[in-house]
Amino acid sequence: MNRHILTSSLCILAFSLAAFSADSKKSAGPAPDKAYLQHVLDTWSTLNPADMAQYYAQGDRLFFDIAPVKYSNWPEYQKGVTELLKGYKSLRLTLSDDVQLHREGDLLWAVGTLKEDAIAPAGKHELATMRWTVIFQKMDGKWLIVHEHTSEPLQ
Repeated sequence: MNRHILTSSLCILAFSLAAFSADSKKSAGPAPDKAYLQHVLDTWSTLNPADMAQYYAQGDRLFFDIAPVKYSNWPEYQKGVTELLKGYKSLRLTLSDDVQLHREGDLLWAVGTLKEDAIAPAGKHELATMRWTVIFQKMDGKWLIVHEHTSEPLQ
């Protein structure tokens, strides 16, 4: 009888641990990968920053773009970039092969370079290589950008 209770208890414990482990992996969800990063850049390429709000954490967060030096939150970032992109006829951002992704729990950061191919308001063709660092945090079941830094090397 004692052997039966012990065996049953061990089975229940094993199933409980397996279920807990599966729930932990499930709640972590798939983290952003290179394809997802390119998807984010493709959405920027629509020239409609309002479409980008779904990827960014709200609240006080610093975002560094090419100009100006910084934005203090997503609404400020969206407003500034909307003004910057006015009149652009096209924009294509392509992630380079040098991207690196690093994950630690509910944080993921990616670094790499990207190529810009754009037609500016005056019709000028712009080509550039930029640095991109983006930090995601898992919030309410969704990976959101909590910090971003885009810069262009001085030539």
